[in-house]
Amino acid sequence: MKEIKQPDSILERARSLATATLGDALDAFGIPGVMSGIARRTGSGRVAGFAQTMLQQVAPFGSFSFEDFAVGSAFDATSQDTVLVVDMGSADVSTFGGLAALTLTLHNAAGAVVDGGCRDTVEIARLGLTVASRTVTPRTGKGRLRIVSRGEAITCGGVCVRPNDLVVMDDTGIVVVPQDRILAVLDAAEDLDRRDTDFAQRLRTDGSFARAAASLKHA
Repeated sequence: MKEIKQPDSILERARSLATATLGDALDAFGIPGVMSGIARRTGSGRVAGFAQTMLQQVAPFGSFSFEDFAVGSAFDATSQDTVLVVDMGSADVSTFGGLAALTLTLHNAAGAVVDGGCRDTVEIARLGLTVASRTVTPRTGKGRLRIVSRGEAITCGGVCVRPNDLVVMDDTGIVVVPQDRILAVLDAAEDLDRRDTDFAQRLRTDGSFARAAASLKHA
């Protein structure tokens, strides 16, 4: 994987920006980076990290052996400021629970996003780890899934995610910024954030949304 320049600075900037603002910046560049159908289940505040990807195949129970359920290697490979992003094809099967969350917490990972199921949300919440998923289910992935690939491009929440893409999560949603567009998108989002601040100040003074929008050419 390519080395990311100034990772601490990038993450600090990302954590200061709402996903809504980042989503507007992504639109300005024509980048489809806003996930759909994935909701935060645990954690609080705004979280940012660099994507670590995993693709899984899900089938009826008994289709795969216990050895096929080799998710531990992906959990062990997480590190500080990574976000584990899993493509399960939206299956209502859990691939992420309390022990997985403990592993990521011990590795100082930023969180996990699963286009599929997670479980043990009370236990994960106690750890404080941010986990987002399409569903929450007690249905285990053991015997139902196998690992297809790690470290390759996947699709999660309708968005293409590649290793080292920037992932930002808050209560509004989840956005993904391609690695080669991170600095440009952050610059644009910070400009939008400043314009929002100006708009709010004008609105407090004047009281009219329409006049503030017309004056600042921003809404």
